[in-house]
Amino acid sequence: MVQIDYFIILSAILFILGAMGVLMRRNAILLFMSVELMLNAGNLALVAFARHWNVMEGHLFVFFVIAVAASEVAIGLALIVAIFRTKNSINIDELHQMEG
Repeated sequence: MVQIDYFIILSAILFILGAMGVLMRRNAILLFMSVELMLNAGNLALVAFARHWNVMEGHLFVFFVIAVAASEVAIGLALIVAIFRTKNSINIDELHQMEG
């Protein structure tokens, strides 16, 4: 059986990679992918702790996080498509100066 330490270390690595992606990338699609990576890292930690302590609440929280992540992706991608149709770019630096 794999110890909980390995799951937590993997979760921390995935969260750090996601945070670096949010801070360093300027593409809106990559920004959303990095946020999803951070959410999944949190899910991995929740499941690892729930399994370690034999409680069901961690798994329930994961279902809620997955539902929030799915809605975030649907709304976020719809916004990105709408912005791309009007501005022909999804670069965050260019969108920051949106004027009329």
